[in-house]
Amino acid sequence: MNYKKFLLKSHDNLTFDGSSIQGFSVVTESDLRLVIDWGSFRWLPSDVFGPGKVIVFGLIKDKDGNSYTSDMRGRLIEYCDRLWEQDKMTYNVSVECEGFLFQGRNAEQSYNSREGFEFVSKGGYFNSLPQDPLKLFIDRVAEAQRAMGFENEKDHPEVAPSQFELNYSYTDARIAADQVQLYKLIARQVAANMDMTACFLPKPVKNINGNGMHTNMSLSKDGTNVFFDASGQDGMSEFAWQFVDRLLNNANDICLIMNPSVNAYRRLDPAFEAPNQIKSSAVDRTSMVRIPLGNEKSARVEVRTVAPDANPYMLMYCLIRTGLEGQMNESLDNESRRTRTRFLPGNIYDSMRHFKGSDFVKEVLGEDNHGKFVELKQSSADRCPKELGTLVKTEEILFHHEVTNQYLWGRF
Repeated sequence: MNYKKFLLKSHDNLTFDGSSIQGFSVVTESDLRLVIDWGSFRWLPSDVFGPGKVIVFGLIKDKDGNSYTSDMRGRLIEYCDRLWEQDKMTYNVSVECEGFLFQGRNAEQSYNSREGFEFVSKGGYFNSLPQDPLKLFIDRVAEAQRAMGFENEKDHPEVAPSQFELNYSYTDARIAADQVQLYKLIARQVAANMDMTACFLPKPVKNINGNGMHTNMSLSKDGTNVFFDASGQDGMSEFAWQFVDRLLNNANDICLIMNPSVNAYRRLDPAFEAPNQIKSSAVDRTSMVRIPLGNEKSARVEVRTVAPDANPYMLMYCLIRTGLEGQMNESLDNESRRTRTRFLPGNIYDSMRHFKGSDFVKEVLGEDNHGKFVELKQSSADRCPKELGTLVKTEEILFHHEVTNQYLWGRF
């Protein structure tokens, strides 16, 4: 109870050291303010997290009370607010985030390439016995999600052994990005309670399908989906196709945002239905952008290239700005969108090279954020073997940004 009293009493003067977060801020600008976003307040289910626990998201301000430029959640909210103020337009997002369930707690932190990860279940899509450990895990995660306001739609094992996916309804971008964080938090805590590990690395095990986070997007104005046109190509409006064209034309520049780790480029392997081709398709799941079957409510653009270790706030902010503001390729038509054979970068070094040279990404993120982000990715890559090969290396797991900690980085 004391921490709740502290939060209420000190909510207008919460400070923290930003330099303690790898890549977030430097020591000379480390004093930052945390502003509570009271609309994001949620009670955590006591049977999963223990009694009396709550969670709330916040916004980062500098010492003068201005929005901190590296707070991507704040940047996303501000951009969505401008869309609404200028055009009464809402940015809708739904993600399909896959993960693996492995034996043992902290399986990622204790990973070594000689032994790899141990599957909980050897089945795939149709391994659905009610008491199977993977099914029990999925059921418990789904129950906790519903208790926290998720509108669950489908909960199921995926193609690879011990792989899972829980789908929930679309919502506005801020809530959708928060839900990615909550989804992972719930999955990790439920897994830990079962003495297992929920893993969201893009490709933790070779020779099987990796984890994706397909990101479905649409824009609505006055309650009408502006991506839909019943008479348009694949039921999509010209506005939607321009959105797709900008995503495709700037794909290499934003690839590092969609795939921000060494391990992510293992997933972009064409042998495992990898969405590594810079083209759009209504049917081909190796395309970067898919146009799912839809109607006036569900018409959307699905970006399949995204890895589940992407920062959801940076991702959604950059995707919407790219789709609306990115450079157009005037020579694209419906046929060339589908038949081009350009490919996304096959490793993080090529991806960083495109990212570094992109004036558009510098404009979107700001030069300071652009530099900090690529510097952090370079530091992570430098701690890993340069050649991917077929063996999932120990270092690409231990120095992954969702696995590592400051202590480990300090020892390197």
